[in-house]
Amino acid sequence: MKPEQPKRKEVLKSFLEKFDITTLNPMQTEARKAIYAGNDVAVLSPTGSGKTLAFLLPLIERLDPNISEVQALVLVPSRELAMQIEQVARKLGSGFKINAVYGGRSGALDKADLKHRPALLIGTPGRIADRFRRDDMDLDRIKTLVLDEFDKSLEVGFEREMSEIVRSLGAVQQRVLTSATDAVAIPKFLGLHDPITIDYLNQHRPQLTVKTIAAPAGKQLDTLRSTVDALSGQPGIIFCNFKESLHEVSDFLFDHAIEHECFYGGLEQIDRERALVKFRNGTCQLLLATDLAARGLDIPEIKFIIHFELPYHSNEFTHRNGRTARMNAEGAAYVLHTEGKRLPDFIKSSQPEPQSLDQLHAAKIPPADAWSTLYITAGRQDKVSKGDIAGMFFKTGGLNKNELGIIELQQNCSFVAVKRTIAHRIIERTNNQRLKKKKVRVTLVR
Repeated sequence: MKPEQPKRKEVLKSFLEKFDITTLNPMQTEARKAIYAGNDVAVLSPTGSGKTLAFLLPLIERLDPNISEVQALVLVPSRELAMQIEQVARKLGSGFKINAVYGGRSGALDKADLKHRPALLIGTPGRIADRFRRDDMDLDRIKTLVLDEFDKSLEVGFEREMSEIVRSLGAVQQRVLTSATDAVAIPKFLGLHDPITIDYLNQHRPQLTVKTIAAPAGKQLDTLRSTVDALSGQPGIIFCNFKESLHEVSDFLFDHAIEHECFYGGLEQIDRERALVKFRNGTCQLLLATDLAARGLDIPEIKFIIHFELPYHSNEFTHRNGRTARMNAEGAAYVLHTEGKRLPDFIKSSQPEPQSLDQLHAAKIPPADAWSTLYITAGRQDKVSKGDIAGMFFKTGGLNKNELGIIELQQNCSFVAVKRTIAHRIIERTNNQRLKKKKVRVTLVR
């Protein structure tokens, strides 16, 4: 491999500065070089290891500013992952037009966004296939196809759409696949040619401790409550297998005044988005979820996982646990199991540590600062930046810097975290005020 050109080094440095990092990790470095060289590549690396940047950097570095059609396509298994990759790509600040399309989003909004073609298009297979059928796109300009978490797309039933898309992209010169597992064979219809496999699955060393908490028969919910109470003050996820049991747990938590957000496939898209926003910005410390949240979501700094219901297979157990102890950070996974009931072999093989509730309470962490999330009726389509929003909240709202949390920009709205004690005062001062040229509504996200 030839030494990297000085210009490319400067471009990479400017991109990484946007994420407050100085160097890529070994997996990202190896993947970026292989992708930049034009090879077909399969990147196998655990959740949280940075696969998104690994493929986005060389994709964007190779885009041609003189081409006004889509040049690279990224297929993903879920709406949330499409939105996340779009946000990461935009944060790089490359100057190229980037858009994401996915189910649950207005087709009219897709049409408006794609009227002027993005250089990089991201989307779920179902929606991408639909846009290819409806829109008169020049697909011969798409030279690179990325299938992020390709095995998950197959698992959730997108094989027909993926095959249709691959067949329609006759000019593709490079295919890049990513996965957090090596359990699924690469389908022939994807058409990979002598791919370079970059496998870091066994080189990741998470500082994860798996612990078991015994629950007396019929007392699983009470045991969960005691566990959550002991772990309060740090962000975590409770996993259930089905939405019916998730609803049962959610009702129990609400009855006992334990704040949480729910995340599962049956939720409306707007409710799923708001649950993740509140979890990311610290407004909510506890996410109650099905395996929809087991991988593909950018939710940093999760300190614990609770398996209220154990998954049926070891892969799901691994993916759930991968939400914590990411990138060599520490984390713990707690397995709630009924006393006397046999644990699955994949749990026993990991030799989990027994944990008593007394031990948990003895190590209880002080509660974190309480935050609220505000909703603003302006987003990227209004040419609004995070700096514009922060300026309004400082100047008009009278906030101090330590009272303003994470700001998330979306296409037609924004979400802002503020200290809970001042949320209503900020709403009174900023609601119906002008943000740039637009008068905006500011409301509390409940």
